Amino acid sequence: MREYTYEELEIGQNESFTKEITAEMENAFRSITGDENPLHKDDGFAGEISGGKYSSHVTFGMLTASLYSTLAGMYLPGKYSLIHSFDRIDFRKPVFVGDVLTVSGTIHEKQDDLSLIIIDALIKNQNGKVVSKAAMKVIVQR
Repeated sequence: MREYTYEELEIGQNESFTKEITAEMENAFRSITGDENPLHKDDGFAGEISGGKYSSHVTFGMLTASLYSTLAGMYLPGKYSLIHSFDRIDFRKPVFVGDVLTVSGTIHEKQDDLSLIIIDALIKNQNGKVVSKAAMKVIVQR
């Protein structure tokens, strides 16, 4: 876990990590949220409604987006972070079990009056394709 203080952070600073999506992660997310949509668990249904584009079910978009919390809470800035808000979260491509995602963030702006950083964040799959983009505001508590 990183422990950047607000003073240590600079515009342009970035951090990243990788995470493989597993069926266990999907099952835990499904259990927590109660989301039983067949798109997220039925390979045949996903293939049918996508016109054959998807050979398996699609991972929950919000499971993918939850990795932005890991970015802020563990990496940028880490220990002293408190996510304030998201200006946007875009889902660009579907994610599937077995995908290895690289989550990265770059500080775009600092707001000294609030000890707040604005991070341009994105998630790419193992093929380098952007699957999600976000703009997040994070308060740095030290």
